[in-house]
Amino acid sequence: MSEMRIENSKYQKPKRFFSPVGVFLGFILGLAVALFIAWYLLPVEPVDVAPWQLRESDRIPYMIGIALAYADDGDLDRAISRLVNLRLPGDPIQAMADAACQLTSSGFVNSTSGLRAVRAMVSFYAPQGRTSCADVLIRALPDSTQVVQVVLPTNTPTLTPAATKTATPESAVLATQTPISVALPTAQNTSQFETIAVNTLCSAAESGQIQVLVYELNGSTGIPGQPIRVRWNDGESRFFTGLKPELGPGYADFQMSESEEYIVDMPGLSDPVSTALSAVPCVDPITGELAITSYRVIFRSSF
Repeated sequence: MSEMRIENSKYQKPKRFFSPVGVFLGFILGLAVALFIAWYLLPVEPVDVAPWQLRESDRIPYMIGIALAYADDGDLDRAISRLVNLRLPGDPIQAMADAACQLTSSGFVNSTSGLRAVRAMVSFYAPQGRTSCADVLIRALPDSTQVVQVVLPTNTPTLTPAATKTATPESAVLATQTPISVALPTAQNTSQFETIAVNTLCSAAESGQIQVLVYELNGSTGIPGQPIRVRWNDGESRFFTGLKPELGPGYADFQMSESEEYIVDMPGLSDPVSTALSAVPCVDPITGELAITSYRVIFRSSF
């Protein structure tokens, strides 16, 4: 009888409501599924990021945009306000100077657009009494003027020599002309950038936008701080790439008005886009909503 009780006790042990191993494996599986959904299926897209929320790598392109905008409109208060909104540690204007030094030392100025950007930064912080290594390094780079030597006639009055039977040699006349060094501005290349593509899209979420992308010669590296001009019948607007770094350093956009036509170019750097961009109605092929046609204009550096 006692033997029967011992055998039955094997089957009378209290059952566990959960298995530690099963809980652990379930947690790992759930975490893996959640990460897959968050990273690949439904990734978070940053929208309307405040300047101070930018990543460290995106702050310098934003500062380039500030400096180039200041070079274009001369609005010091607006430039300083934009710089303060980055919430940089220490003196924000000195931070601009330090960024210019970093760019100059890294080879960023090897391109025409990079050189122009750093010079704009120097022009912003130097009058405010800030300095950086860019002040010295930038002087060693090619300037926009070329010194040439030309021969101009002197205005020194001379006495008329007495008449002689021997004609004055031509070399004696040339001797009265003095070579003078004159600095002539180098002609600006108006085709530093070329239009690569103008694509249309219809999206209710991006209705009526002109989206501009500016790339280096390699076609994959975006260039911040580049001026974009949009003109229409009775007005124009200028803005710069890089002020929405969450969408890429070479990105900028403009909101169109319905039924208006627009001409896009990079003033002084490219020819205008060959055709006018018309803000005409369209239907979003995904949502079926009515929208205004948007355009994506791509510029690429010519060298």
